[in-house]
Formats: sequence, structure tokens, C-alpha cells
Amino acid sequence: MHQLSRTDDCPDESDRSDRAFTREGGKVKEERTGAAHPDKGSPQSFVNPVLAPPHFYLWGPEMSASAAGEAIVLPVWRRARVLDRIEQAAIVVLWIFLVQRVEISGNPYAPLLLISETAVALFTLIRRPTDKLSMELGDWLLAITATCAGLLIIPGVTLVPALAPLGVFLAVAGNLVQAWAKLVLRRSFGVAPANRGIKLTGPYRFVRHPMYAGYLFVHLGVLILMFSPINVVIYAIGWWAQILRILAEERLLGQDAEYAGYMSRVRWRLVPGLF
Repeated sequence: MHQLSRTDDCPDESDRSDRAFTREGGKVKEERTGAAHPDKGSPQSFVNPVLAPPHFYLWGPEMSASAAGEAIVLPVWRRARVLDRIEQAAIVVLWIFLVQRVEISGNPYAPLLLISETAVALFTLIRRPTDKLSMELGDWLLAITATCAGLLIIPGVTLVPALAPLGVFLAVAGNLVQAWAKLVLRRSFGVAPANRGIKLTGPYRFVRHPMYAGYLFVHLGVLILMFSPINVVIYAIGWWAQILRILAEERLLGQDAEYAGYMSRVRWRLVPGLF
């Protein structure tokens, strides 16, 4: 479970005595008139977050950047902390509906589905907040699609009873693998691409995304134990989004030198020998 947002360029309130404000090209700019900032080197001009037009704002979790390198204020609903809360609320609501479907289901294997998805909801609620979060809307849509797929499953029928032991094995093994990965991540777990801390131990020594590998085993087991054409469609869409989500996560995490080295050491993303 990302572009890293910047907070180190935010001006200190105590450092305003050596600044003048000018308007150039329709934009309000703040210019250094005194000594250079001790952390910034030579004097420079930059957009003042107070006097600037509405599309400018401080670098940080509320920020994005334009192609020209300008800081652009994001809509409230696209700010990191707001998106985090929306995501958590959506997952909890979907989890509640899943619990209701499992309760009224006549399939004795349905609780195996609930175990996996309950872990997702729990770790989403207790995860560590971060500002090093992808603010690309496409990354968020992929992450939500991949995560919510499992919460939309309908407990179907065991189409081939002879394969039920295999389905149980896959579901149990998958739940153990993803639980192991979550315990290593602890509060670094997330849904949207984000850098909540790099973890390189436990199952991460074998594949780069062991939690998703656990989901894959669980989902295969669910299809064997609770087959439904709707479930096939849901998982197909979910895994299409999941693969793209993995690539998005690695684009963000790869900006961290430690993770870049880890990627060179651990070759496989999901299943050794396949992907």
C-alpha cells in the first residue's frame, strides 16, 4: 500500500519582514527584498499563498502542481485527509452490507469471505495518516475499485462440491498470507497509493505485494466455494484495477531510494515466476 507532496517550502510566519509583493501577468508574487532564507540559498520569487489567486496554495497535502511547476490548490474533496476519510467511510458502509449478505446466506463457507474483508476494513480504519499520497484521481479510482470488489461479492453456490476442500485451502491460506502482510505493515496499510513507510521484512522478502497475493488466493477460493457469474465479473474488474494499482504504487514508492533498491532485489510483484 503514491508523487510525494512537499511541505518544506512552506514559508514561516516569522519570515515576512524582507518580502515585497508585486503583480506580474495577473499573478500576485512575493519577492525577497532582504537576506536570503537560510534554508533556501539565494533570493527568489514565489507565489504568496495569502494574496495569490484562488488556484494557488501552499505545497502540502492540499497541493498539486501544474505543468509549469506552479502550485495549484485542489478542491476540498481531493485533499489527502478528506479523501482518506471518504475512503474509510465507503469501505465501512460496504463492509456492513457484506455482513448482512453473509448472515442471510445459506452457504456454509460464506464466513471465509467475511474474514478477509473484515481485515481490510479494520486496517483501513487504524492506518497511519500520511501526506506522501498520490493525488492522481485515476490512482484513487483504481485503488477504490480494486478494494471494493471483494466487498461486493455475493455468497453464491458451491458449483463443484468435490473441489470444496481446494477452495477452503485457498481461502484459508490466502487469509493467512494477507494477515501476515498486514501485521508487518501494521498502521502503514492503505488503499490509495501512498508512502506510509517502507516495509521489507516478513513476506515482503519473497514478493513485493504479498498482501495482494493473499487476496488472489482468497478470491480463487471464493469462486470455487461461492460461485456466481456476478462474482466472476466483479473479480475480473477488481483484478484489472488491482494490476494497474500495483504499477501505480510502485511508481510512487520507487521514488524512495530504499524501495528502489528493494525492487532490484525482489524481482516478483505478486506470484513468483508469473508476475
